[in-house]
Amino acid sequence: MSHWLSLMADSFWPLVWAGLVFTIPLTLLSFAFGLVLGLITAIARLFGPAPASAIARFYVWVIRGTPLLVQLFVIFYGLPSIGILLDAFPAALIGFTLNIGAYTSEIIRAVISSVPKGQWEAAYSIGMSWRQAMQRTILPQASRVAVPPLSNTFISLVKDTSLAAAITVPELFQAAQRIVATTYEPLILYIEAALLYLALSSVLSTLQQRLERRFARYGGMLETRA
Repeated sequence: MSHWLSLMADSFWPLVWAGLVFTIPLTLLSFAFGLVLGLITAIARLFGPAPASAIARFYVWVIRGTPLLVQLFVIFYGLPSIGILLDAFPAALIGFTLNIGAYTSEIIRAVISSVPKGQWEAAYSIGMSWRQAMQRTILPQASRVAVPPLSNTFISLVKDTSLAAAITVPELFQAAQRIVATTYEPLILYIEAALLYLALSSVLSTLQQRLERRFARYGGMLETRA
């Protein structure tokens, strides 16, 4: 037992450092870019011309219908065969962005569609353009409804970044794998990595609950939890 505790103590900071330098930046950047891509995709599907809507539907269909790990392998290991070489981190960032973009687009599309038609009519009746109505009326209302599912997607992304280890990104899980390769103690090190993911997810879940309560207080569209 003392050996395991000593091993956990020795490996704690290398794992935390990998999380701070790679896991968290990869998560934040992927989600930010994916959210923008998801918004563009959702608007293309709802309001775009037929070709743009068809491209958006095809993109969502492909990404949601294939495993994330396969997508990462195609980008990192497959693209070099046609002359496109990417470093591990940019490849992971592209892969996660495309994946998050597809899933968030469905969330955004659903919440925009949930806004009553009367809100559009009210915006148009006071002289707003489509863009003004979207920015000032529709998106603010839709964002309150989107907070829980988008927060869940973000928390899932934190855990999914462990897949980046498969394409050599030295994030938290691969840091654990490297230590295992030298210590031959997979059980305790993988448990330690799992506990770090659990701690990070728990912090984010707490922040999500506070954010939901804040939107509920000012928007009246979400119910607070005791």
